[in-house]
Amino acid sequence: MKKALIIGVSGQDGTYLSKSLLASGWEVIGTSRELKNNSFINHKKEGIYGAVKLVNLNPTNYSEVLSLMKFLDPDEVYNLSGQSSVILSFQRTEETVDSVIKPTLNVLEVIRRFGLKSRFFNAASSECFGGGDAPANESTPFNPKSPYGIAKTAALMLTRNYREAYGLYACSGILFNHESPLRGGDFVTGKIINVAARIAEGRGEKLHLGNINITRDWGWAPEYVEAMRLMLSKDKPEDFVVSTGESHSLAEFLAAVFGEFGLDWKAHTETDNSLLRPLDLVCVKGTPSRIKAALGWQAGLKMKDLIKKWIDSLDKAKSG
Repeated sequence: MKKALIIGVSGQDGTYLSKSLLASGWEVIGTSRELKNNSFINHKKEGIYGAVKLVNLNPTNYSEVLSLMKFLDPDEVYNLSGQSSVILSFQRTEETVDSVIKPTLNVLEVIRRFGLKSRFFNAASSECFGGGDAPANESTPFNPKSPYGIAKTAALMLTRNYREAYGLYACSGILFNHESPLRGGDFVTGKIINVAARIAEGRGEKLHLGNINITRDWGWAPEYVEAMRLMLSKDKPEDFVVSTGESHSLAEFLAAVFGEFGLDWKAHTETDNSLLRPLDLVCVKGTPSRIKAALGWQAGLKMKDLIKKWIDSLDKAKSG
């Protein structure tokens, strides 16, 4: 039985990735910083709680990473850990940088130093590009504009450096925005859908948002974890942009969500300047042509599709 180690297993991506690997017959070991205080609600929602072997790990601590990886000697390692909120990264810069860069470096150094055969996947971000009018591809220069984006860029470059300098099987997926019902209200997409659902139930509530003119490339998270797996199945490691190739404004996202509930978003939404970022990316769009050509992967669900699927899941949860 092949063995996969997922660092940061309890989040959206870690949950869907675990589910996919388990369905393929893999042994999955997942880590959490605070195992005893983690409810693993996402695992319970997806019916995999108890199937993943859970381990307490502080991935910023080299000794802990060393001990775990030498003991497990996993076939694949997926690094999905770290503080993942862009706006919070402006407020908790040191924590964000530390939580993104150190785990990446620790895993790479253990693999290099002890000659492990583990294949390594690093979750990078579209925030590395910094936005722009033209769609970003694998050759687009990096220009991050947030502490989160800067940290993700450094982790990507470390992964690339260890691959080129030491011959490690190490690669990064440059992941554009990807969503699912496992997204909480701390992400703007989850906030919009959760508040819209409550308004549709008759609750007197207003949705407070920052800049709604930004555009993003939104995809479906369960499809994106399949891209991660495909990247580690390639003969030679390579970095890929993982995106839908379509970009929509937050206003369009709002209209689509509220439209599913038969509501006009303008009547229920207010601008809140306190939610504006010090620097924001106006336009984010990816070009996934390379991953399609090399691995046959392409996004099946686009923005309106994933919104409908997400809202349908809320209805099923209520009826079930």
